Amino acid sequence: MAGKRHSEHRAGVSRCFLCGARLWDAAGRDLSWGELVRPFAFACGSCGLLVDDPAAGAPSLAHLGRALKPGLIACEPDATYGFDAYTLRSAATLHGLWAEPMGEAQAEALRQPHSPLPGAAHLRALTDGPSAPISLAILCRAAEREAALGLAQTARLWCDDVVILLDGEGAGEDGPGLRLRHRPLAGHFAAQRNAAQDMARHEWVLQLDADETLEEGVAEALPYLLGAAGPDVVSIGLRRANRVDGVLSDLFPDTQYRLNRRFVRYENPVHERPARPWQRSLLFLGGGIRHHLGRAHVEARSHRYEAMNPGGGRLFEESELLRPYEA
Repeated sequence: MAGKRHSEHRAGVSRCFLCGARLWDAAGRDLSWGELVRPFAFACGSCGLLVDDPAAGAPSLAHLGRALKPGLIACEPDATYGFDAYTLRSAATLHGLWAEPMGEAQAEALRQPHSPLPGAAHLRALTDGPSAPISLAILCRAAEREAALGLAQTARLWCDDVVILLDGEGAGEDGPGLRLRHRPLAGHFAAQRNAAQDMARHEWVLQLDADETLEEGVAEALPYLLGAAGPDVVSIGLRRANRVDGVLSDLFPDTQYRLNRRFVRYENPVHERPARPWQRSLLFLGGGIRHHLGRAHVEARSHRYEAMNPGGGRLFEESELLRPYEA
């Protein structure tokens, strides 16, 4: 589920009405209400939503939207879609809510997704719960220094620990709530991110690049999300919207698991990702990352990555990034 890669996105395939992915698994899954077992024909490989017809999203989205409000919610056997506790938790965040599992069976299903047990929870406003602090790590090239400093200054409104890690050699600089450090990238993005993880002061670390920003309202929501997440969650995914010369790309949701506990390690020289069981992750749908790209950068990007890690550059992404978004 949360571990699937972007190569499984296919143009022309209906998007999941919950998370927007084109990752339908035709093996489907079953949900069980005691003796009543209902098979679903398709399962979303990103959020886990269950449907019989991926193209029939609009009425289902409206139905789920009416159900996602403070109070009790349970997956209904006669609905046009289905969900377990894991998917329900993600769905709640889309509306600024948090899903507290109803009973130990639901809590266990949340720890072991994707369960045949239909999801049931008590929904509350996310901001009604506790919060937790975040460290922000910004990775950049030397030429992006000023952009990174601008991003850091904006982040100082909601984050008291910001680290900028520049590719290359140089002396460190310290300021109130801001540290600037240098380290050669040496062709290995995961190693660079792991170094940034170690520099953070808080338990949770959000990593952004200099050409990325958070969508409106995300920074305010994330501390409450971390306060609610509990010890079983170690990694949180944010949907990334790529904009090439200002135009939204069809490569969406380009989900990035960039919010991780400090001990989590990244792997892979390029297209790096956190090394953790996906079952210990959480997909946040209440807002994401904006990625600002130029066409020339996109045209060179995958080939540069392929040279850094032959076979791992994901050359197909160039066409996906350059194709405007299709619903």
